[in-house]
Amino acid sequence: MRSFLVLAALLFISGCAHRGISPETMRLVDPTVSFAMLKEKPDAYVGKHVQAGGVIAGVRNTPAGGELEVVQLDLDGSGMPKDSANSGGRFLAQSDRFLDPLIFRPGLSVTLVGEVKGKKTMPLENVDYTYPLLAVRELYLWKPEDVYQLGTALHFGFGVFKGF
Repeated sequence: MRSFLVLAALLFISGCAHRGISPETMRLVDPTVSFAMLKEKPDAYVGKHVQAGGVIAGVRNTPAGGELEVVQLDLDGSGMPKDSANSGGRFLAQSDRFLDPLIFRPGLSVTLVGEVKGKKTMPLENVDYTYPLLAVRELYLWKPEDVYQLGTALHFGFGVFKGF
């Protein structure tokens, strides 16, 4: 019986682990740097590694590599972006590899660990927007069914149907 309890506890703990991002990469993350701090003063954290995530807003590729524009969302205990209307803003995640737009498509959720490289200002909806710039160390693209299953599948409440 005791070994069963130990096994059940280990399975529960492993289910709460950061999925997709390796433990080695997670050890690089500076947990004292919040996204709000990074957004306010990106140049102050150059060289630090942070974990961030959210929903892909766009993808661009150049001969040097790919770049994701991400609408930041808070992460849950497993590292998955929370389903929320609250965002700290946007950030850019640069990779040295091609990011296929059919795979990294807008609307999908991502979690990554990246090294802060400063900031980049670009037009966004007719305004100059300053993005924190992260060089991707490791990236995890969430499957839509994972996000649905873990993030938004269970809701409580009642509804009223009004017929004709």
